[in-house]
Amino acid sequence: MQLRGGMQSRCARPGVAARPARRACVRVAAKQTADGPSIAVVGVTGAVGQEFLQVLKERNFPYRSIKLLASARSAGKQQEFEGQTYTVEELKEDSFDGVDIALFSAGGSISKKFGPVAQKAGSIVVDNSSAFRMTEGVPLVIPEVNPEAMAHVKIGGGGAIIANPNCSTIIALMAVTPLHRLAGVKRMIVSTYQAASGAGAAAMEELREQTRDVLDGKEARPVIFPYQYAFNLFSHNSGMDEALGYNEEELKMVKETKKIWGTSDVAITATCIRVPVMRAHAESINLEFGSDISEADALAALAAFPGVSVIDDRKNNRFPTPLDATTRDDVYVGRVRRDISRKDAKGLDLFVCGDQIKKGAALNAVQIAELLLK
Repeated sequence: MQLRGGMQSRCARPGVAARPARRACVRVAAKQTADGPSIAVVGVTGAVGQEFLQVLKERNFPYRSIKLLASARSAGKQQEFEGQTYTVEELKEDSFDGVDIALFSAGGSISKKFGPVAQKAGSIVVDNSSAFRMTEGVPLVIPEVNPEAMAHVKIGGGGAIIANPNCSTIIALMAVTPLHRLAGVKRMIVSTYQAASGAGAAAMEELREQTRDVLDGKEARPVIFPYQYAFNLFSHNSGMDEALGYNEEELKMVKETKKIWGTSDVAITATCIRVPVMRAHAESINLEFGSDISEADALAALAAFPGVSVIDDRKNNRFPTPLDATTRDDVYVGRVRRDISRKDAKGLDLFVCGDQIKKGAALNAVQIAELLLK
């Protein structure tokens, strides 16, 4: 694998072979500590909730206490974290008393109901749903891209809500932002190939079950999705705007990108497709710039950007895959090439892969929490 920078990753999990990476991961210095913040994880039994715990552990996030919250159905379950066994508690309106940071991933309706409750109790909510992303006054943050949007939010300074962007938006903008800063993106055309994890743990299990059934000669049984998922792909399952012909996922990418970059002066269109991959999204991106940009300058900007690793080996036809990104912190970028449909030097194509549960959700939220400690 040709990967820009030549460093070997120091972020590998114990027992997992390290993959080459461009930089070491940023770490916070402590684990459980008397002067750390108190944390609540809302939706802890879901796929992203479990990943919250994994990322907190991997990054040695300092905390004074941790409260694990979920629905009444999951209350009473036992959960191990950092060598201790915790009992999952039912999410209630008094759950946030004394909580400094509340990591939410329990769906939009739960966030809309309990996010303001947590905020009123003085907690800083980092919400992974779409409930508050486009709400005026709520920062929509990718820490590597626009940390200044949440600079006014501090622990002890009163409750607040910070929104985690959509997973596809995060993965795209990790790759496109350094190029935007270099030459000014004027138009972006994105096609996404989205994994099962974006629809939750039940969708991941449906993909496993259907794959086994089809290979055994049995009929696939769709439950989560209206179509067979194994060995198939289909338009993203979010709601459709029938007048526009765009689904909600596509419109999220359009609206969120403009909010994060703080500009409406960029034209964006997206086509979002669900593919039978377990947990890492892929995106094909075509960019038009306001200024000339070379492949070499683009690759250098990508290699220098925090959280991005470049796999771009034309000789061996080696470029990013979803498996490269699976369980990894970085977003992987390759296939960087001039758009030959243009006669100028203002167009590039690239291919991007990122772990939807990791950087597309839990890692980004924990990185936001880390900013609150600075």
